[in-house]
Amino acid sequence: MIDASALPVLAITVPAVGVVLAVAFGRRVAAWTMLAVCAAELAIAAGIAGTLWRTGVPLVYVLGGWAPPLGIALRADGLSAVMLLVSAVVIAAIALYAQAGFAHKADATTDGGADRAPLVFWTMLMGVWSGLSMVWLAGDLFSLYVALELLTFGAVPLVSLEGKPETLVAALRYMLFALIGSVLYLLGCGVLYGGYGTLDITLLSHAVRAEPVTYVAVALMTAGLAAKTALFPLHLWLPPAHAGAPAAASALLSALVVKGSFILAVRLWFDATAGVGGAGAGAATLLGAMGACAIIVGSVLALRQARLKMMIAYSTVAQIGYLFFLFPLAASPLAVSPLAGADTDWTRFAWTGGMMQLVAHAVAKAAMFLAAGLIAEALGHDRIAGLAGVGRTLPMVLFAFGLAGMSLMGLPPSGGFIAKAMLLLASVGEGQWWWALVIMVGGLLAAGYTFRVLSPALSAAAPAVVVAPVGWTRQAVVLGLAILALALGLMPVRPSLLLEIGRPALIQAVQ
Repeated sequence: MIDASALPVLAITVPAVGVVLAVAFGRRVAAWTMLAVCAAELAIAAGIAGTLWRTGVPLVYVLGGWAPPLGIALRADGLSAVMLLVSAVVIAAIALYAQAGFAHKADATTDGGADRAPLVFWTMLMGVWSGLSMVWLAGDLFSLYVALELLTFGAVPLVSLEGKPETLVAALRYMLFALIGSVLYLLGCGVLYGGYGTLDITLLSHAVRAEPVTYVAVALMTAGLAAKTALFPLHLWLPPAHAGAPAAASALLSALVVKGSFILAVRLWFDATAGVGGAGAGAATLLGAMGACAIIVGSVLALRQARLKMMIAYSTVAQIGYLFFLFPLAASPLAVSPLAGADTDWTRFAWTGGMMQLVAHAVAKAAMFLAAGLIAEALGHDRIAGLAGVGRTLPMVLFAFGLAGMSLMGLPPSGGFIAKAMLLLASVGEGQWWWALVIMVGGLLAAGYTFRVLSPALSAAAPAVVVAPVGWTRQAVVLGLAILALALGLMPVRPSLLLEIGRPALIQAVQ
């Protein structure tokens, strides 16, 4: 019987062991190794979530028995449990989808150029999964930096997997932005360590004070994380990188990888420096304003795209913007001043709404990218103008695309509706009504670029010409993700108790 406290370290090491096994035994067993890792990680994530729900307290694993600040601790709270579950479900779906495209070919030659893509894909997928688990569970800011670097060096090869010149350029641009973000983040870590002598999140939360060293460090680190998350106007690397990668890799990058740096920003603001409100009310409002610009600009650019995958990539830029409303609504002193006479803790609504947006977008965007991959494979292209008749050729895939689009629009019943409704209620309840206007406009724009695809696909009387058939298994995987994005809307519109397990007070106002 495995001790529950050891589950966090297993969540990180199981995919890492999978990488070693895949490299050691070669491409013939890489896909099967990935499936075994999926089964193990699903069980580990369920075990962590079940333990937290049953006990109501976080799981803490101290590496080597050396407690912080000398040692490193892994900590699984409610947010960690949710992200582990989402990662396990989404990556398992991606692995099932990719079995056809990245299966080992028994008749492939063994020379240097043949059949490398499957081994690279499966090893990088497991490597990214290990890095993601470390992001969700690490208890100190330097370990989180290491985890982000693992994500970057696993994600960049996935972007350039097809070896085309444009994908190589996109991968290099991605790496450039990621390295700039890493430098800024590491500088902030140095400032914090110089000021307080520790980077452990729990110890920092008790040590930080409202002084310049804290604000400078948080500002540097937040700027670096914004670049890695592709927050407007630092989004230039994301669309070509996500659109140029294979569909399975695009789904992973858009659904989970960009969320890693956002979660780190959440840890920085809401855990490590919660007592001083992160970098202050002005910085929180600035992040919200950048998020608002991302929603509007990203959606407008999505409407202007000629290719389906590029449209979905710009949609990711827009949907990321909603996440940053969490900062002015739950980490700003303005957030503790609800409307006169109201007794609802709107910061808890904002917290759950922001995290639900993260989860709903991860599931819906994975479904959307995988659907786009099947459409492009079947038709031989992904030009939106050439999608006439797809509804007759691939009805299940287009239905899944439409369900995922419902979540992005925020239509009921979907997870996106719950997320956007809670953010909207929090913004009105706190008197910050301007964010509510952006949320509503963003929903209309999302409807515009979703129906721009659905309209021609459903209008043609004749089916589209198929150049390559797609299997029912992959279509079922895409539909399953889309239905899950819809099923998330069955959650009640109220703060989540699981997400609040192990959280410090959401707001400790800056006076």
